[in-house]
Amino acid sequence: MTHVWLVDRQFDSKGLVRLTYATTDGERVHIKELAERRLVMGDGVTAGRDVDGNALGETDPEDVERFKREATRMAAEHDPDDTV
Repeated sequence: MTHVWLVDRQFDSKGLVRLTYATTDGERVHIKELAERRLVMGDGVTAGRDVDGNALGETDPEDVERFKREATRMAAEHDPDDTV
């Protein structure tokens, strides 16, 4: 398992939310999509999560530094189970 931190959240016009979690080096990402309605009715979004290494992809080179900064900030300011 690899620990990742929330670095980006995007909403689309179809009611989907795309959550991007990244490793603190910004090199690897995990994308999770879910219905916006599920966020409202569920437990929310956590600051961090553990994912299987096979569920990680490579970060677009243009996003590595931004994801590294955001993942490091989230790790410093939040516990993994914090709702953000």
